[in-house]
Amino acid sequence: MNETIVALLGFAGTLIGSLCGVLTANKLTNYRIEQLEKKVEKHNNVIDRVYELERQNAVEEEEIKVANHRIDDLERKVE
Repeated sequence: MNETIVALLGFAGTLIGSLCGVLTANKLTNYRIEQLEKKVEKHNNVIDRVYELERQNAVEEEEIKVANHRIDDLERKVE
C-alpha cells in the first residue's frame, strides 16, 4: 500500500514539474516571439520608408530631366 502511495506521489510530482516546465518554456517562447515581431515591424517600417524615398527620388530625377530639356529648348531659341 505504501508503495502505491509513493508511486502516486512520484507521479503527481513528475506531472506538476512537467507542467510547470512546459508553462515556463511557453512563456519564454511567447516573449521571444513578441521581441522578434517588434524587430520585424521596425524592419518593415524601414523598408517602407526606403521605398518611399526611392519613389520620391525617381520623381525628382524626372523633374530634373524635364527642367534640363526646357533649358535646352530656351537656349536654342536664344541662339
